[in-house]
Amino acid sequence: MKTLSITLAIVATLVLSACNKKKPKEFAGVDGDFVNSTPLGERFEGANFFSDSVARGKFSPVHFGYDSYVVSPEETTKVQAVAQSIKGSSSKVIIAGFTDERGTQEYNRGLGERRAQAVRQSLIDSGVNADLIQTVSFGSEMPSDPASTEQAWALNRRAEFGVVK
Repeated sequence: MKTLSITLAIVATLVLSACNKKKPKEFAGVDGDFVNSTPLGERFEGANFFSDSVARGKFSPVHFGYDSYVVSPEETTKVQAVAQSIKGSSSKVIIAGFTDERGTQEYNRGLGERRAQAVRQSLIDSGVNADLIQTVSFGSEMPSDPASTEQAWALNRRAEFGVVK
């Protein structure tokens, strides 16, 4: 009887701990549909990053350091070039965040999103209308360079711009 009670107690503890999973950590600066107090715009109907209605490659990608989502001073000029090109226009931009292959799929999706959001915030800080910017994360999917080298990983840690036509 004592063994049965101990077994039931262990099973109950395991079941309760499985039901009481912690909510995943929110992205830094992200609160629901707001990023750094700036509301996220509606999704652009009929446009996704890889559709024919989105021009990709018009702007240089912004690269990031390992495990970082901070837009470095060296990369800020790229963001400013995009801002100057679209500021004052009605052009809509999709920013896609990518990572290298290291890390779990869940972690890389989150890091890719934080990278896209950091570039989004840089565009907003440069005067671009927040409603015209959408973000997406692909994590480690679709690498620029599929090799498993430091050089390839550096190329894959990026945010790319797509301009909705």
